[in-house]
Amino acid sequence: MGNPMKRWTALLLLLIVLPTAALAGGQYIIPDSNTRRLTWDELWEWDYESLGYILNEIFARHGYNFEPGKKYYHYFMERPWYTPNADPNNSRACYSRLSSLEWANEKLVKDVRIEMRRRATKNPGGKSYLDFIEDSFDVLSGFALVTMKANQKFAVYSAPSERSYRGANGKASVSTNGAVYAAGWENGWLLVMYLTNNGSVRVGYISGVKDKLTLPYLNLDAIPVVLQENASLTDDPAMAGGSIAALRKGDRVVYLSEFRNRYTWAYVETIVGGQVVRGFIRADAIGMPDEVGEMEDSIGGNGS
Repeated sequence: MGNPMKRWTALLLLLIVLPTAALAGGQYIIPDSNTRRLTWDELWEWDYESLGYILNEIFARHGYNFEPGKKYYHYFMERPWYTPNADPNNSRACYSRLSSLEWANEKLVKDVRIEMRRRATKNPGGKSYLDFIEDSFDVLSGFALVTMKANQKFAVYSAPSERSYRGANGKASVSTNGAVYAAGWENGWLLVMYLTNNGSVRVGYISGVKDKLTLPYLNLDAIPVVLQENASLTDDPAMAGGSIAALRKGDRVVYLSEFRNRYTWAYVETIVGGQVVRGFIRADAIGMPDEVGEMEDSIGGNGS
């Protein structure tokens, strides 16, 4: 049977060396935000983006239905504890379940985010909600591993058009014999993320997919923005970060969405060499545009 004390010692050592993400994978960012009052100081320990997830976690506990295709939808649909409510009156069904303590915490998170915006900071040195997710690959938020029939090969373009930029000197392609992650559909094109043969990662669009994949339609924005600083446009926001083009402060691009892994990325569209190109730049390069699709902007009051 062995020595019980040795077994417990070994287990304790294992728990000590396991990363936080592995222990908390798939669980809550703040496990007790529904049972104790949060504090101003502890919320300032988080970065700006994470506070948005902490805020929406309060509502997700009660089954709030997030807008399909948006970042909170993807995040909470992947949490094992989350169950969307079946009530057609989504807001009323959710809000009526929140306690006065939860409403107080919701308001405090909002207030901290407002203060961060006032100070023009995203608190980049703060903790990230991503540290509390178990993930063996630095996949962007909103992408999920998909199962496709083997021995297929698809041409990959940076935008949903065969006239758009195509990486690897015009030969970018993906094989379904390897891992393919997908975010959703746009006009019959599928946005995918995959490892290339040289060990980098590429994000782009493929067409002609016959596999039956249950994925949402992409809900992208189209907001013209002016870069606030120089930026490198890449189709690899996960590993090597190889540059497609060098963008300059003052350049105009179209903001499409925001994705996250260990960094916050703005997904943008621009023209390079006469071709439409979609890719990623660090979100700070576009400053702090108005939040798009944030649930906090649609919550009516603080409740009681």
